[in-house]
Amino acid sequence: MNENLFASFITPTMMGLPVVTLIIMFPTILFPSSNRLINNRLIAIQQWILHLTAKQMMSIHNHTGQKWSLMLMSLILFIGSTNLLGLLPHSFTPTTQLSMNLGMAIPLWAGTVALGFRHKTKASLAHFLPQGTPVPLIPMLIIIETISLFIQPMALAVRLTANITAGHLLIHLIGGATLALLNISMLTSFITFIILVLLTILEFAVALIQAYVFTLLVSLYLHDNT
Repeated sequence: MNENLFASFITPTMMGLPVVTLIIMFPTILFPSSNRLINNRLIAIQQWILHLTAKQMMSIHNHTGQKWSLMLMSLILFIGSTNLLGLLPHSFTPTTQLSMNLGMAIPLWAGTVALGFRHKTKASLAHFLPQGTPVPLIPMLIIIETISLFIQPMALAVRLTANITAGHLLIHLIGGATLALLNISMLTSFITFIILVLLTILEFAVALIQAYVFTLLVSLYLHDNT
């Protein structure tokens, strides 16, 4: 069991070629666009949830920030759907890869920072030096604020990677323990199985919450720079 503990995090290949691109594109099938005048129940529920999330998340933004609505809603749908698909047996979760999460976090963070320097140059530069700072502390505070600024995309990516990876490892470990205890004690194995079911339900919630948190933090970065 220990040898295969991280096997589910290895990038899958087919005939020696990585199939991550196909896996990343697969969630788009789950959100079809209907050309009918009246949508079916599934699409209606999806659109209602999407509209509710967009209304809550974009209400704090001005006109410049609201232009990012489509990108932020696409981001939360993508992360949420890939997290949920990763909970299926024998599947792969792209969001457990730090490289992929950094690939999402860095461009979005850089876009918000560039937007801030373009539209609010003085306010963006003022973040590096709080008002009333003593003169001897100015160089140190500028260095600290610069480091904290560049840590933001790393924090976004590491938070998502750590939460999703930890949940998958717990499910793997408790599932292996349930099988190992099956021939030793049926009662203990049943209790472990109940814990596994509860943990799986919790992971469904974590998958959606982490998608919301990631997108919300990007939205807050955007709000601070517009």
